[in-house]
Amino acid sequence: MRRFLLPLLIFVVLVGFLAVGLRLKPREVPSPFIGKPAPMFSVSQLHQPEANFSPSDLKGQVWLLNVWASWCVSCRQEHPVLVELARHNVAPIIGLDYKDGREPAIAWLNEHGNPYRLSIWDQDGKVGIDYGVYGVPETFVIDKAGIVRMKHIGPLTQTVVSEKIIPLVKELNGA
Repeated sequence: MRRFLLPLLIFVVLVGFLAVGLRLKPREVPSPFIGKPAPMFSVSQLHQPEANFSPSDLKGQVWLLNVWASWCVSCRQEHPVLVELARHNVAPIIGLDYKDGREPAIAWLNEHGNPYRLSIWDQDGKVGIDYGVYGVPETFVIDKAGIVRMKHIGPLTQTVVSEKIIPLVKELNGA
């Protein structure tokens, strides 16, 4: 009887871990940056390599940082949602072109439309690493004081934008 008890106990523990894991939402990975200052950086702009961008340039504004790349399949799915969001001018959207070539990225935006106030070029991925990027696309909402208020992993959907991002931006803007 004892020799069956240990395998049964191990099986029950594994089933418990599986049950807990199935209830988790993979798009809601907790970020250590929520409620903390957005990591600072200064990198060149995608379209104007001679000009740099830093998060301090948007201090006093609520803005979004959208991590994307021309090679990203999910970014194609998300892109029309970003274009629509930009059309409504809810908040400035800054694109972070992640581990990509400058020319393919510019060509991709020219082909699909450019929802970004500006895009910055993170060729080696250092900015993405500083922000804890798991993969692309990811979107961050950053408040007027430069504090990260939300992180969304994966492609934005109209539901996420209308139910989470727009209400949060309005709240942060005091509207």
